Amino acid sequence: MIKLDLSRRSFLKVSVVAGVSVYVAPIGGKAFAALFEEKILSPIKWDGSSGQAKFRIDGIAKVTGAKVFARDIRSRDMPHWPTQQSHALILRTTKADRNYQGFNLNLLGAELQPDRIVTAEDLLRDGLAFPAFYGEDMLLPAGKIPAYLGHAVAILIYHDFAKFRFAKDLLQFKDEVIQYGPVSAPLERDPWGSFRFVRVGGATPFDDDVFSSLKNAPLFPSMMRKHQPVWPDGQEHGKLGEQGMFYAAQIQQQLDQPPADWLVMERDYNTQSVDTSALEPDNANCWYDSVNQELHMVVPTQSPAEVVDSTIEMLKKGKFPLKKLFLHPCYTVGYGSKDHYNFPFYGLLTALYADGKPVRLANDRFEQFQTSIKRHAFKMHYRMAVDRKSGLLQSFKGDFEANGGGRANFSPSVAMVGATAAQSIYYFPKNDLAAVAIATRAIDAGSARGYGTLQSMAATEMMVDEIAEKLGLDAIDFRLKNALRSGMKNTQGAIPAGAIRVDEVLQKAKLHPLWINRAKQKMTYEAAHPGMRYGVGFACVQKDFGTGAESSFAKVEISADGHIQLHHSGVEIGTGMSTSQAIACAKWLGKPADEVQTAITDWADLPVTASGDPYIMSQAEQDKLAMNPRWSPAYASPSSATNSAFYFTHSTREAARVIFLHGLWPAALSIWSQGIGGGQAAPLVVRVEDARWVDGKLSAAGLEALPYAQLVKKAHELGLVTGATVHVFNRWQWSEAEFEVSGNVVRLPLDGLSLRYGDGASPVQKKRMTTDGGYEVLNRKKVFIPPTQRNNAAVTYYSAVGTLVELAIHAASGKVELLTHHSIMECGNQLSPQLVSSQLQGGLAMGIGHALHEYLPLYEDGPGNGTWNFNRYQLPRAADVAVWTQTSEVLPPLTETDPAKGIAEVVMIPVVGAIVNGIAHAIGHRFTDLPVTQQQLQEILA
Repeated sequence: MIKLDLSRRSFLKVSVVAGVSVYVAPIGGKAFAALFEEKILSPIKWDGSSGQAKFRIDGIAKVTGAKVFARDIRSRDMPHWPTQQSHALILRTTKADRNYQGFNLNLLGAELQPDRIVTAEDLLRDGLAFPAFYGEDMLLPAGKIPAYLGHAVAILIYHDFAKFRFAKDLLQFKDEVIQYGPVSAPLERDPWGSFRFVRVGGATPFDDDVFSSLKNAPLFPSMMRKHQPVWPDGQEHGKLGEQGMFYAAQIQQQLDQPPADWLVMERDYNTQSVDTSALEPDNANCWYDSVNQELHMVVPTQSPAEVVDSTIEMLKKGKFPLKKLFLHPCYTVGYGSKDHYNFPFYGLLTALYADGKPVRLANDRFEQFQTSIKRHAFKMHYRMAVDRKSGLLQSFKGDFEANGGGRANFSPSVAMVGATAAQSIYYFPKNDLAAVAIATRAIDAGSARGYGTLQSMAATEMMVDEIAEKLGLDAIDFRLKNALRSGMKNTQGAIPAGAIRVDEVLQKAKLHPLWINRAKQKMTYEAAHPGMRYGVGFACVQKDFGTGAESSFAKVEISADGHIQLHHSGVEIGTGMSTSQAIACAKWLGKPADEVQTAITDWADLPVTASGDPYIMSQAEQDKLAMNPRWSPAYASPSSATNSAFYFTHSTREAARVIFLHGLWPAALSIWSQGIGGGQAAPLVVRVEDARWVDGKLSAAGLEALPYAQLVKKAHELGLVTGATVHVFNRWQWSEAEFEVSGNVVRLPLDGLSLRYGDGASPVQKKRMTTDGGYEVLNRKKVFIPPTQRNNAAVTYYSAVGTLVELAIHAASGKVELLTHHSIMECGNQLSPQLVSSQLQGGLAMGIGHALHEYLPLYEDGPGNGTWNFNRYQLPRAADVAVWTQTSEVLPPLTETDPAKGIAEVVMIPVVGAIVNGIAHAIGHRFTDLPVTQQQLQEILA
């Protein structure tokens, strides 16, 4: 290894990926001290009696402005980097309906010319291209039509900051820099993806389906015609796709010619393109050391493992040799904007041509608007049928068009998730949901918070509210009548996992004073406030969490002095994940982790391999690959898809549980059997399920409570398990495997496990601990990976939130004022109520922005032209979100064993529908396009 600072928090052990040695390290030098020392990242202050942390690990750093992000790092902060910092900027097209013909830097004169210019010709010559996920034309060659507005064409590198700054100021907003041919037309391309989910249920919601995606298959187009999907012809006894289209045709016919008692409502809904607005713009600081063939990268990312793999993929075919990759993942803020985004690869590309100097590529806010991942604009056509007599929903046909922009990114998945989520909290006996992600010249849209469900479920809540009004029913009573309940199937035919508690959320909302008194309060408020219109709206949704291929690593170690260290593959993106995972250890270890390291990509202590695509692999392929005892369908998930509380906690707690069951518990039994502390002998039966931690002491069956420190000392003395590294995988069900631990075969919800033994380990145990970190890697004896058929379920884990909104509209100006809002959440056992509250409050603000304020034009007059900033893009502020009057409540868990559920995305969704429904109550007009603007309201109220 090269000579770097190898203190306990500096470099992690080396791993090898495709022949490249990969090192993952926290930030070094001054930034290292600022970011990682205890004076900035405070250990958990634990209240053992309440089982709660007093503040988050990075709380003091956040409120004092001491937290360090990747954007703050310069080459002088990094040990062993050259101190001279170079800088770079990217030239981008602002038109996408004509050929790009080159660029002109005459504005710079002779003195401000760049030290190096990188173009598509350089990349072609040197064998460099985007990793496959990101598509073609990393830099657009002359003579081609840009795939999207803001397409990069050249990189300008400067070794002098002053020259760089003056040059950037001269070039920005100057249309004459980029040269074009005559107007032709934008590119026309096939959609990024198309899906269809058809279900015809049985006689009751609990009977077998006649046809469904889970039972049979999702539907896919048979071909594309004029860039539109063409679906198979329907045949009742044909191939699966033909069978599905046969039932889709029946659903269509019944909606066209409904029974006399049916009400069929048809509406079009549209949602806008939204900026993810992460307040750390995209950036990268990279150094390529050609002498030693090493690449060093400082990048913010939600998915460091993906950056490692994609970097190696990008360079392996080029002329720049790579022996060692040093990745320095940093704290960042994401909302999906830094999950599988392309900026790190522009940063590393820039470094390859920077003459051996570190080069910083960092967006200003105009550039961020021009290039950052957007939330998809959706067009939706809904038809819903309801039986007028019973008030029960009968059928749902939905067509969803997601505008994916110029690169595919996650658009196929977003379109699919938006469609499968559209049922929201309701049961439909029949459905036909077709989704397409179209390719356009708009800026890339990707893994933005909500992931398609914000768009589709908000529309569903608007329609359900209108149907209730048409039927003359109380809107919450109508929801209760049609709520999906435990054991019922979703629109893919899958039964949601765990208890579905939306009916409890609805019951609480129905009894809330805002709802009970809404008619009377409308009269009172409007009488007291002439010129104002008062309304109360409600919406309730449940959102899936996870991707159907979630995986993570966790390592928990207890030193002889009781210090608990947690390593995790998840990334801290401002959500408090590092704090919640520290707290998660307390369930089994009696106290939280003292030290947490996140964004770990090297797992030499547990060498798991992953290959194939977990979403499309066949069962035969999975069975064959699973014969390798170190194989898993996926390696490590990014911090996205609301996966921290449920999925990441599973790996953390399973690692801690292994230590408890095979370390601390046998240590306790040993102590009790010796009658230590008063001569008390152990009773005949001591059950592990009776074990309880109370105020840092462990007891069971009335035995003497043993202090944590005493247990740790004994576990080390006996050479018991004091460290565990685990790997987990979930395809809407956890993988399980059998391992031999301490001479016994145990079945655990893991697919990989390695153990570390205490200081008193026997020579045999020490011989088995063969990794550099002193771990014994266990070969699983059997593995039980969820069948690939479960991919057809699309989603099964849900959490629910209902939101009541009280608002007033100024009739003359059309301005909407939120007077208050109240949210009711179901999220299982909370790891940290304070973090749950912060997620809810932040999500509500984002939802309010989506409903009333935030809007981006998709094309030439939008951010792709490089002129957008927060002076044009309106984010909600404190005055817009009822910051001092908002309230919330959380349903208590059913039992102390309920898992924590993912809620980071669902919390932003119901407030959107609730606002639009509240506007309808206030003025009697229902909007179907978002955002609802003051101008639109003025036009209606005029």
